[in-house]
Amino acid sequence: ADVLERFAREQLPAPHLVQADVARDEDTAALLEGMHARHESVYAFISNVSMALVTKSLEDYDKRALFKSIEYSAWPMYAYTAAIKKAFGRYPRYVVALSSGGPDHFYRNYDFIGASKALMETLCRYMNYRLYDEDVRINVVRSRLVITESLKATFGEEFIEFASKLNLERQFVGVDEVASAIFGLCSGLMDGVSGQVIMVDRGGTFSDNLMGLYEERDFLRLFPEGDQ
Repeated sequence: ADVLERFAREQLPAPHLVQADVARDEDTAALLEGMHARHESVYAFISNVSMALVTKSLEDYDKRALFKSIEYSAWPMYAYTAAIKKAFGRYPRYVVALSSGGPDHFYRNYDFIGASKALMETLCRYMNYRLYDEDVRINVVRSRLVITESLKATFGEEFIEFASKLNLERQFVGVDEVASAIFGLCSGLMDGVSGQVIMVDRGGTFSDNLMGLYEERDFLRLFPEGDQ
């Protein structure tokens, strides 16, 4: 209802909202069949599903849970792209999948999500190679952490407060910043970009290290006068 109201407020055509499980081939087929009855082609496919077991220790590792994470978080980028070609007779002009810094940086409780995102980024590059002669551009947008309910469930409610006390607001980016990067990739102005992993972080990753934390710390807040 909130999404529909926003479109109506901006006097835009109402979006068609459908619920489907990306890990169920029959749901995918039914979804695309319904879309094919309404549209001639798919212009852009954005793969933004992510699901994984929160792993708090090595004892939490479970092979089935890892495979499920891959099935939901990485495989749809390929599965939907292939299913769209089958249903419409052509690939979407743009495919964009969403990733994070998890493959390269340690994130708490993020073991299986990071592994799934790393696989997705690798598949992006190989899919671009396999489809090089097709009219399709495949990219991954990485971003810094976006404050959502999922983030709170993964890292804990206290994480955001901790980051704020350390003056680390730059660790987070907004949904609109990520959306704008995706829009740019699908705008037609960046058609020479494909098979890439693009970071949306305002350059913050450069200083995301021990020296950067030392440089940015707030001495008055961390070390009150008289404390040693």
